[in-house]
Amino acid sequence: MDWNALKTFRAIARHRTLAGAARELGVNHSTVFRRINEFEKALGSRLFERLKDGYLLTHVGDELFQQSDQIEQAFAGLERSVMRQDHKPRGNIVLTAPDNLAYSYLPAYLASFRVLYPEVTIELLVSNESFNLTRREADIAVRAAEKVPEHLIGYTLGCCHWGVYASEQSVTKLPDLLEELGNFNLIGGEGHMAQLHAFRWLDKKYPQQQVVKSNNLVAMAAMAEAGVGLAILPDDQQRAGIKRLFDCPLAKNSDIWLLTHPDLRHVERIRLLIKHLREAFASDIRWAASVAS
Repeated sequence: MDWNALKTFRAIARHRTLAGAARELGVNHSTVFRRINEFEKALGSRLFERLKDGYLLTHVGDELFQQSDQIEQAFAGLERSVMRQDHKPRGNIVLTAPDNLAYSYLPAYLASFRVLYPEVTIELLVSNESFNLTRREADIAVRAAEKVPEHLIGYTLGCCHWGVYASEQSVTKLPDLLEELGNFNLIGGEGHMAQLHAFRWLDKKYPQQQVVKSNNLVAMAAMAEAGVGLAILPDDQQRAGIKRLFDCPLAKNSDIWLLTHPDLRHVERIRLLIKHLREAFASDIRWAASVAS
């Protein structure tokens, strides 16, 4: 069985779209389309129902997906085993981080890392998605989490607290307490952000005061700076144009972690990048001002 065809099949099954599978595999849409059609023809079975809202596994496809999971894990384990033998600082690293850290901190950190190790290339995936480090969708992830997942190892970068923020240019009297937010325009959460306790509370308590909503914290901070309304933000979103008014105890504080798979921690290029990022964050006064150790 063609492993590339099987990887394509599993990627489509996970994303339910050709476009999502193409992004995961790093190929174009037409390649994914060709591979899955050829795979179904070679097997003599239809693996997906082509629906308007995406690709849905057939009974045969679902059975193949379940059985192929061990094959995928075996190949990923083999790849990690080979990587453990690599003791030279060269090759590619896939790093994923949320947008604010990717925009505000990582560019300078990665630039200084490249000066030290010019034979290492880095793919930066800007996302909050839960990439599977076991399947090598990413080698290193910067993520907010209560604890390190049991199948990974993590290095803490600090604990990020949340507060209520307003534009530095605000001329009206600003609130001192959460209970006073009802007198102001507010920026709410949308999408996955709406599931956080603080934004659920806003929806319940002050639905009419929310003049705009967003699923992106950087956008919320920018809108607060522009004077659209007050925003509940983690302290790593601090920027020159907004000021912190007071703590927001409704939002759970988040530990920020550097995560990787145990099999990869001794790969030289990955070990060096983790070490470099830990030192860079620790010595950055902007980061020190936004997190608690």
